[in-house]
Amino acid sequence: MEAIKGIGVSPGIAIGRAWVQEEHDRRVAFRTVESRHVPSEIQRIDNAITKSKEDISRLRNRVQRRGDSAAAAIFDFHLELLSDSNLIDPIRGDIERESVVAEYAVAENFGKLADRLREMGSEMFAQKAIDVLDLERRVLTHLGGSGPDGLGDRKGAIVVIAHELTPSRAVELHRARIVAFATDGGGQTGHTSIVARALAMPAVVGCTSATQDIADGDTVIVDGDGGLVIVRPDDALLARYQGLAREAEQRRTALRSDAGQPSLTRDSTAITLLGNIEFPDEISSIEDNGGTGVGLYRTEFMFLTSETAPTEEDQFEAYRKAIELSRGRPLTIRTLDLGADKWTQEHLTEAERNPFLGLRSIRYCLAHPEMFKTQLRALLRASAHGPIRIMLPLVTHVMELRQTKMMLNDLSEEFEEEGIAFDRNIPLGIMVETPAAALMARAFAHEAAFLSIGTNDLVQYTLAVDRGNERVANLYNAANPAVLMLIKSVVRTARHVGIDVSVCGEIAGQTLFVPLLIGMGLRTLSMSPSQIPAVKRVVRGLDIEHCESLARRVGSFESDRQVLSCLRDELRRIDPEALAGAEHG
Repeated sequence: MEAIKGIGVSPGIAIGRAWVQEEHDRRVAFRTVESRHVPSEIQRIDNAITKSKEDISRLRNRVQRRGDSAAAAIFDFHLELLSDSNLIDPIRGDIERESVVAEYAVAENFGKLADRLREMGSEMFAQKAIDVLDLERRVLTHLGGSGPDGLGDRKGAIVVIAHELTPSRAVELHRARIVAFATDGGGQTGHTSIVARALAMPAVVGCTSATQDIADGDTVIVDGDGGLVIVRPDDALLARYQGLAREAEQRRTALRSDAGQPSLTRDSTAITLLGNIEFPDEISSIEDNGGTGVGLYRTEFMFLTSETAPTEEDQFEAYRKAIELSRGRPLTIRTLDLGADKWTQEHLTEAERNPFLGLRSIRYCLAHPEMFKTQLRALLRASAHGPIRIMLPLVTHVMELRQTKMMLNDLSEEFEEEGIAFDRNIPLGIMVETPAAALMARAFAHEAAFLSIGTNDLVQYTLAVDRGNERVANLYNAANPAVLMLIKSVVRTARHVGIDVSVCGEIAGQTLFVPLLIGMGLRTLSMSPSQIPAVKRVVRGLDIEHCESLARRVGSFESDRQVLSCLRDELRRIDPEALAGAEHG
């Protein structure tokens, strides 16, 4: 028996036989055809691209039906790439000029693009390179006329073990009776991890040497909650995990049935549970899971899924739809969080060397005022149809908030002159995502209508750890006392000044942290809609006085190990069944 530690990126437990995927040599032999056959080679590549687009559209619709817009956006990018003349025209050109076979032209041009992306030296571009090679494999498959499966006569539950998996390969494998996967590489925020969560397929990545340590046909347990891959378990351990898997399924069923219960602590304190979304259609999933509104609407996904920036009308229609679907419930819309690993880097002539510390979020918006004004105009117009709040990302200077206020005031005057209806009292708040914003919380609290703590970036910037880099994944920990001190300070300041404060980062949806956050004084948590039922169950078992005592106790600790141990003990007391799920992430 052997236990391999990795990063749990999609929760759940799966047991099956290992199917070890070998890395294939990408090289395609150089071959030419007679000039009279060039038109047929062009036709072959056109047919292969068309079939590839059809494949990807099916995969996209599959994850979209599951309500996961982030995963669907990845496949939208794949479709856009296959329609990009800058990639496809050179393939046709090589065939016409050099009379090469379609396979060689595809491998050469996709390979060159992937190499350029990798040479840019960031995790984001490395992820894009994997997407490009995924598309290359698909197009080559259609050129060769072979199927993508390769399962043959394998029987029963199968666990894929691979060096890396591409997003579309993960969806194909899920459809072909694969129950889980584990990879040598990868991180929490990789595209394949996002797709695995969308498919509810247990997955562990960052295992380093799984393909070397696991033999084809081995019995394997994939523990996506604990981030473990157990190879050749003995009978006792196998029986234990089979029991855990049954209990997890029973728990999920029970949580779904209790989603409509009120979010009240045992001493009747109301805790507001909201959802984080990328597209308006996701609002229904918040309600289905027992949430009461939107705490974070990420508007940049309109940019990420299109080669051109959305117009004011495009944005207005999206915001209006979100307002109508919210039916008067809370709706906080975050302005564009572009930069870093998002749309802007793909459209720069020269990518930034360190985009996470570069021109991103509110900085990018203020540096591109016309683009920012287009979004603000769309938001103002939409506000006539129902209540919204506007939230600014990655604010580090009070002047960034003031500049945005001035832009809104100028636009409001224009609207009044033009007779355009809008809400004159839209609350404007900020996200606290850096130590600078946390330390200056008092100054911000006197000028912002509300504060929302974005713990994903706050952890990253406080600990100087890239949250998408598996090499330092063990250092990325929201339980670090420095992070908790900043959160507590922001909450205390907001309550003292008398403005709303919430958490909309990942820890808001992790049951392990819920008693601590409530003990710190938070009364509003925003998370992925699917996390709401489990969090609500924990909330209903809490007592405010006890949570406050827990927060004081945790405040005296000097290490994240002490914090996590204490939080596990607390969750075990409140809701023992939640502990396994709390280990994920």
